[in-house]
Amino acid sequence: MTTAPILPNAITGLVLAGGRGQRMGGRDKGLQPFAGQPLAAHVIARLRPQVGALLISANRNRDAYAALGADVVSDATQDFAGPLAGMLAGLRAACTEYVLTAPCDSPYLPDDLGERLCAALSDASSHAPHVPHAPYASHAPVTRPLAAYAATAQGPHPVFALLHRSLADDLEATLAAGEHRVRAWLARHKAVQVHFGDERPFYNVNTLDDLPTDSPRAP
Repeated sequence: MTTAPILPNAITGLVLAGGRGQRMGGRDKGLQPFAGQPLAAHVIARLRPQVGALLISANRNRDAYAALGADVVSDATQDFAGPLAGMLAGLRAACTEYVLTAPCDSPYLPDDLGERLCAALSDASSHAPHVPHAPYASHAPVTRPLAAYAATAQGPHPVFALLHRSLADDLEATLAAGEHRVRAWLARHKAVQVHFGDERPFYNVNTLDDLPTDSPRAP
């Protein structure tokens, strides 16, 4: 089975900025200044060319995030339920078939993240087997992956992910059941792990001391 390539206009970029910033003293991480701009602005600049639309998941300072040039969505609950809750908000709000997620504190985000995740997901879908169908069934269902995420030699980076919008209902049920682990949810859906050779693009800022001293190159 040949699967059509996933084009940028079929993807909404989602910047995940809905956390408490606990390791940053409660500061809103995505709005911390770096090289003259908020951290989230660097992520947006690198993500925007890879997608057809853009959203920011934020649970506070919505006006400040909206000023960065994207629509803002918030979690369905106000308990700061983690990245999966932000992903769900993005999947519900997106008008495209796919959502490409990245955290707000990754100013070196790969400029080929979307391209590589899309290629891997399309390739995996092309090789997905048909499931034998029962007699008289009108169609044979196809088992195919609906998500892909980045990894390096240092480990997985599951919040750098490509998600099909049909995952939204399952994700909502997963959160309702109390599961908040991104890797566990992706593993259950047999998400495709895509290996990147360089760890640097996935550097993320957890504390004020983690803010880099060098400026990210232009995407």
